[in-house]
Amino acid sequence: MSNREIIVENLAKHYPGVQAVDDISFTVNAGEIFGFLGPNGAGKSTTIKILTTLGLPTYGNARVGGYDIKCEADEVRRIAGVALQEIGLDPIMKPLELLILQGQLFGKSRQQARERADELLQLVGLTDAVDRRVGTYSGGMRRRLDLALALVHEPEILFLDEPTTGLDPTSRRDVWQEVRRLNGEIGMTIFLTTQYLEEADVLSDRIAIIDRGKLQAQGVPAQLKAGLGLEAINVIFDDRSTADRACQLLSDITDRTQIDRNTVRLYLNQAAETIPQVVSRLQQANLNPISLTLTQPTLDDVFLQVTGQRLQSQETKTEQGATSKKDTGS
Repeated sequence: MSNREIIVENLAKHYPGVQAVDDISFTVNAGEIFGFLGPNGAGKSTTIKILTTLGLPTYGNARVGGYDIKCEADEVRRIAGVALQEIGLDPIMKPLELLILQGQLFGKSRQQARERADELLQLVGLTDAVDRRVGTYSGGMRRRLDLALALVHEPEILFLDEPTTGLDPTSRRDVWQEVRRLNGEIGMTIFLTTQYLEEADVLSDRIAIIDRGKLQAQGVPAQLKAGLGLEAINVIFDDRSTADRACQLLSDITDRTQIDRNTVRLYLNQAAETIPQVVSRLQQANLNPISLTLTQPTLDDVFLQVTGQRLQSQETKTEQGATSKKDTGS
């Protein structure tokens, strides 16, 4: 019988020349929303594929809902739902057809599958598009249908791999609301990867950050943020070279400095009292910032400290011309 926990012990996945997942261990408690964060290529999707029995580890063990992912793969598939980054939906079929087929594959009668399909279409807000073929759906609509398909068999554990990437803000909030409902009302354990730190901060009971295949940090978001212990002065410049000069100029008056693209971040206690000194030094050196702000530690700061980079959103990547997120362990 499922216990709704996920237990990962020394899990690794190696490809020729690449360690996509490198000896990671963690536990997701029953009824928890667990955020799994990392840059592209960090190992997030590879981990999900292993935990959902879509791939085998090089070594290590994992149990999903009390079932071994290698020896009891059928049981894992029975109690787990998964919505992956890459949506594989037949563009010729209609949503009701897909949902009924999925339900029957999980052993429901046609009547039971139809009733569940109607319920799920209402849930994800697709009742007005029930007669349209999936090929005519927008990206957001396909994402919501994919979530409905993952819920057909009423799983006890749900894996969501960047479920709101590409959605408009309203659709993203709808998904957030449904994730909270599934977790709060049903007690479903949810394993979530996301490109949005705000999403992880809002939804997750605990998070883990993976980078270059290794688990770098894990804990309650509030505790991870409090662990930084410092406020930040954020100084934005026109270009990276000016930011580099400013960082060198200001390094002796802070506890820690960090550069993120054109932004210099100065971490220190009582940061507000240091702002006049920062402004004075920049003026004397003829370094003119675009803006200067004071912030409390955020999950973005935690991610930046752990990985040395920001978690870049899908919209930003699209603007920069990225056309594919596929890599060995994204």
